[in-house]
Amino acid sequence: MDELDPLMDGLTERQATAVQHCEGPLLVLAGPGSGKTTVVTRRIARLIRLGIPPWEIVALTFTNRAAAEMRNRVQALLARLGLSARGLTVTTFHAFGAIVLRRHAEALGRRGDFTIYDASDQRDAIRRAMKRSGVDEQMFTPGAMQSAISRAKNRLETPEEFERTQGTDFRGRRVAQAYLAYDAFLRENDALDFDDLLRLTARLLTDHPDVRTEVQSRARYLLIDEYQDTNHAQFVIAHEIAKATRNIAVVGDPDQSIYAWRGADLSNILDFESRYPEATVVPLGENFRSTGHIVRVADTLIRSNRRRRHKDLSTQLGPGEKPRIRTVTDEHAEAASIAGEMADRHRRDGTPLGAMAVLYRTNALSRVLETAFRQAGLPYIVARGTAFFERREIRDVLAYLRLIQNPMDEIAFERAIQSPARGVGRTTIERVLASARSRGVGAAGAALHSRDIAGLTRRQVDPLTAFGELIDRARRALTGPGTDLPALVEGVIRESGLAALFGASREEEDVDRLGNLNELVNAASEVASELEDGTLGDALGRFLERVALVSDADRVDPQRGAVTLMTLHAAKGLEFDVVAIAGLEQGLLPHANALADPAGEAVEEERRLLFVGITRARRALLLTRARQRMAWGSAQRTAPSDFLHELPADDVVVENVRPADDPFAEPVLYAEPDAAAALPKGCRVRHPTFGVGRVESVARRPAGTTARVDFGGDRGVKTLVLEYARLVRID
Repeated sequence: MDELDPLMDGLTERQATAVQHCEGPLLVLAGPGSGKTTVVTRRIARLIRLGIPPWEIVALTFTNRAAAEMRNRVQALLARLGLSARGLTVTTFHAFGAIVLRRHAEALGRRGDFTIYDASDQRDAIRRAMKRSGVDEQMFTPGAMQSAISRAKNRLETPEEFERTQGTDFRGRRVAQAYLAYDAFLRENDALDFDDLLRLTARLLTDHPDVRTEVQSRARYLLIDEYQDTNHAQFVIAHEIAKATRNIAVVGDPDQSIYAWRGADLSNILDFESRYPEATVVPLGENFRSTGHIVRVADTLIRSNRRRRHKDLSTQLGPGEKPRIRTVTDEHAEAASIAGEMADRHRRDGTPLGAMAVLYRTNALSRVLETAFRQAGLPYIVARGTAFFERREIRDVLAYLRLIQNPMDEIAFERAIQSPARGVGRTTIERVLASARSRGVGAAGAALHSRDIAGLTRRQVDPLTAFGELIDRARRALTGPGTDLPALVEGVIRESGLAALFGASREEEDVDRLGNLNELVNAASEVASELEDGTLGDALGRFLERVALVSDADRVDPQRGAVTLMTLHAAKGLEFDVVAIAGLEQGLLPHANALADPAGEAVEEERRLLFVGITRARRALLLTRARQRMAWGSAQRTAPSDFLHELPADDVVVENVRPADDPFAEPVLYAEPDAAAALPKGCRVRHPTFGVGRVESVARRPAGTTARVDFGGDRGVKTLVLEYARLVRID
């Protein structure tokens, strides 16, 4: 290797192999922090230096940010070589689809000047399609319908194909009705949605040989980044293009595949070699981001997965700090502990706030964290999401509460009456507001007596009256005790229909929304517990005032930087000096939905999600869990995440924080390091559920000492965490 070659300078042997590859299929298995962007950009530059015209090279990725970074780095490399990138295509899959479709839309009976609907436009169009086709929004939310149609499009199914194959039961027929109407609406408006950009491009490439030939001539060398995240439509696009030359290079990591819920197909990368037996495979396992203990913790964790391609992970950055596993009393202690950790590192070590992040499985966990960061005086931002009290479902419930407090609040009325949809349209709302103004009774009062409003039908009056009764009942309860605030909030969530709306859906976003509503009840519980006396009206006023202050953005000074709060999914592709991951508990991570999967594939995806989170950390990692956590207004005991038991004991530090007043801090019968002596192999013990058994072994683990006990018969061998097992030795 020429050491003076700027395209080879500083590369490892394996990186150099990938960069120097030219013809034929290439699979780069790129572990976290392994320099994959460097490999991809230098390989593109090298192809151009070899004389391949830039306009014959297409590189596809998933985000505009990633595409821009890749494009800029290629241009900088070529500038150093005195070469031009003119004609090079580096873009996202969707943007590439738009390019192809605008050029060849007529082949599909479409116009090339189509409008691309964003997510908001799409939701509105689906709502109109549902109304056209007679699909009740009370039974199928537009969000759930959007997800169902999206999945069908990613499978490349037309509305007619979906109706023929999936429209065999009640749900399938309703989705087919909405899909047919939605497709017709898009055609009428000369519009395509994001999924169409992939579905129709795949159809062009498979069904129109002339189009496929032209695209193949412009993409003789195809590179795909984050290949583990491709769905079926993207797979078809890639392999139709590559049929001509088989010059397809894909870069990805099966261990970082975390988007199955939105259509990503892990088999695309796992089966690459079976589709291209002649492929060159280059594993990149050296991590240039994280220190040794962090890498070993991640490597050990992910080895528990079965569906993967193994590669040895390593680093030359030294051992660094050991990741810490911290157990605390509850979610408030957890949040305060994390905020304190960030504040301490900022003041003591000078770590920039912007170089620190807190990650969590579900958005609902952010509320308590946000409160702790405000109390600690630490600026923070909620990245790629909305601050807790600005989320749509939270604002919907707050609109009800504002209207209960002040029935004259027209803005709150307009939001609440439409959340969830009740079949009350804009014209009806205007009539109610006009009546309220003329009678001086407030919008809620006018709704309660809507039968007196001229021009309204029974179909409009009934939901308005029911809504008015809900508000009226709640207002009459405001003279009760302030401790009833959580019950008021929970009652609004239930009686409004929002709980049923989100609870009936299995979509990821609706599961998150229900969890957020749970957190709102918990927030109300905290306010109620702070009131020594006072009425429910007093408590509600204080609660709404506190919410208003939470939205005060003046407290954050952007010049000081801010700690990032975000979901594990959103953290993909990012890195930070210091990372905390909250909520390492069964039911949270892994999520309860994943635990219900009998095949175990969903739990493997949850493990990959934690793997992604761990590998975001450059030099310090904190994993936290609470012994109890509020759920729907009451404290519930938690169990540690099974993933904690899979981490290597020699590479972590276990911190067990137990204040004297912790109601869940039961005495540990067999404390470290005497557990093995207290429970020798062969001794008999009694468990409150499993009965009498015999100890096979005792082992120290990061989440606590465990014992393997054979209870015989159908109960068999159980591995129990001694802190929670309540074992009693009986011999």
